[in-house]
Amino acid sequence: MSDATRSPGKAWMAKAIFIVAGLGLLAAVFSGVDTGKVWDSAASVGWGMLVVLGLYLLAFSIDSVSWLLALTWAPLNSRWGWRTWAVRMVGETYNNIIPAASMGGEPVKAVLLKRHYGVPYHDSTASLILAKTINMVGLCLFLAVGFALMMQSPKLSEAYKHTAGVGFVALMVATALFFAVQRYRIGSVASGWLGRRMLSDKIDAIVTQIRSMDETLVQFYTRHRPRLVGALALAFFNWVLGVAEIYYVLWLLDAPITWAEAWIIEAVAQMVRSGTFFIPLSIGAQEGVFLLVAGTITGAPELGLSVGLIRRCREMIWIAWGYVLGVWYTSRTQDA
Repeated sequence: MSDATRSPGKAWMAKAIFIVAGLGLLAAVFSGVDTGKVWDSAASVGWGMLVVLGLYLLAFSIDSVSWLLALTWAPLNSRWGWRTWAVRMVGETYNNIIPAASMGGEPVKAVLLKRHYGVPYHDSTASLILAKTINMVGLCLFLAVGFALMMQSPKLSEAYKHTAGVGFVALMVATALFFAVQRYRIGSVASGWLGRRMLSDKIDAIVTQIRSMDETLVQFYTRHRPRLVGALALAFFNWVLGVAEIYYVLWLLDAPITWAEAWIIEAVAQMVRSGTFFIPLSIGAQEGVFLLVAGTITGAPELGLSVGLIRRCREMIWIAWGYVLGVWYTSRTQDA
């Protein structure tokens, strides 16, 4: 059997292991609660689910505009707004189901932009790197507020706070390194050093591509600062809408909390999702967060888990919508 044949097999085996691990964690989360209460509470949302979907639609649209700002050559109009929104819908469907640090759908986005809208891979790849970086920086700013609120909360134990602090610092360091690699052309420096020691046309071509990409990224950070600031503001606001979702859902469940408490719950949930990227949809891990943190804040573990189920339902609806759009794209010919 060739390496090419074994590699996909190993990838699918790893994915299966992660899914099984997530399902095992999910089973453990449900084992200690009254599942009847959880389901009844989640079902009581009723038509309020439409508002939950509306909030996420707004958040998703804002994130799409943030990506559009990274496409410096694209006009900021409704036509390109729809294109980035639709392509992102399909790509995020893959990101949610593939254990690849939320990057499995990025090649799909690049292919769709190239095939249907004639965007060169160099430009689409650069915009996707920029959008991911901006999203991570926005998340770090959001988590900084959440961590500050958490430290002041009397409802959370010191163990929770210390664990959250470690996770927050780790994410901050990873984001800073990711940005530094782009801003200071570290890829060009490393590839140039390698190229001088491995003389070949193939290596030279790779080095040229890396330098070209680095130059595009640096130009965005230095010459398009209004777009950068606008994209960061939108990315931060996008995360804040997740707080609004938590606040609204618990209000629907007749268990109102403060805005600060909703921020803490959302911050911890997003931190855990970032740390469990290898599990598709963070199955089990996300439910565990809502059980522990939301349950602690509300005083009712079943209620916290109900919030997690409502969010999971919203995610499933969104993934289904992305899949439908993906089928629509595959049935179309290249756009004129």
